[in-house]
Amino acid sequence: MQFSEVLIMALAAIRANKLRSILTLLGIVVGVFSIIAVMTALQVLQNSIESGLSQLGAHTFQIQKMPVMSGREKWLKALKRKDITQMQAQRLKERMILAGLFSVEAWGDVQTVQSGSIKTNPNVGVVGEEPIGVAANNWIVKEGRSLSENDIQNSAYVAILGDDVARKVFPHGSAVGSIARIGNNRYTVIGVFEPKGNALGGNSDNFVVLPLSTFLQEYGKKRSLNIMIQAKNAETYEECMEEARNNLRTIRKVPPGDEDDFTLFSNDSLISTFNDFTIYVKLGVGFISFISLLAAGVGIMNIMLVSVTERTKEIGIRKAIGARRANILGQFIVEAVVLCQIGGIFGIIIGILGGNIAAIAFHMPAVFPVDWALIGFAITTLVGVIFGVYPAWKASNLDPIEALRFE
Repeated sequence: MQFSEVLIMALAAIRANKLRSILTLLGIVVGVFSIIAVMTALQVLQNSIESGLSQLGAHTFQIQKMPVMSGREKWLKALKRKDITQMQAQRLKERMILAGLFSVEAWGDVQTVQSGSIKTNPNVGVVGEEPIGVAANNWIVKEGRSLSENDIQNSAYVAILGDDVARKVFPHGSAVGSIARIGNNRYTVIGVFEPKGNALGGNSDNFVVLPLSTFLQEYGKKRSLNIMIQAKNAETYEECMEEARNNLRTIRKVPPGDEDDFTLFSNDSLISTFNDFTIYVKLGVGFISFISLLAAGVGIMNIMLVSVTERTKEIGIRKAIGARRANILGQFIVEAVVLCQIGGIFGIIIGILGGNIAAIAFHMPAVFPVDWALIGFAITTLVGVIFGVYPAWKASNLDPIEALRFE
């Protein structure tokens, strides 16, 4: 028998029992859907991480007191660390040889930004920056100007708005040159940043930048500062990070052998941390999906055994007119595999659509995980082969004489 003939017979058998076939397919569809949907969503989030969390400029890293993307235990432990002070930052700057750019920043509590009767929700991040910090953060001013040294020296009440803030507060015209109330003070808007989009559901454009000196004057100097360092070039990047770590340990008097009492991170480390986290998610989803597919496989085996019983006389007739064991074996295995593959295709389609809901929610481009779609299809084929072998073997071993007598 040609494979095409076996395939046609398998499809005919599936069509002959539509309701039973559909109910059998549901287990496969759910199992494959769970894998593909989660992997698609994770791919969307990973793209968001790579585009949104790549917040620092080229070969730039940041040093801060608190950890990034850590668990509650590490966070509580880090709260006991001493703040990174301006004096420590200045001493580190004096010791750095491999640094191309060096800047200090400070983040404060969220505030409301208002112009006239229009105001934002009280969730706008306020950050104090030095002029170099704007470039180190990979922020680009699309309108107006950036911070200057005069703004720092004079503690000027000027601000650069994130794109989202500018559009909300100044919906009918340019924000540059206008007055905006940030918290309890009035600031002249000198610029607006280019939009950066969303990352992990957060808005990367919902913030305002003030001169660091103005920020510390208004929000207090008793706070931990962040230090951003850009290496002179990509070749000295790793050495620059190590130089900064060793110097800051010395400045903060961290005993030899003790872990750092600060966090040093870069774009690559953020992405790596996220990928480490997603490994456990993938393992968990894989295990749950394995159980689901195992149950679906048992259901397919059960249905195929029922099919063998129902078609005993048909098998006997085919054997009587010359069908060999291999023909019967092949027919029932192909039936099981085709059944699984149809369920797998539906599961992949629904999973990709479901997973891309995350893309819609985070305003990210939709993704099609070709690798996981192929893996899902291969798994369904394997399930069909494994759970279709026994019913097929049983059918191929039927005695034609006994089969012909079957009623």
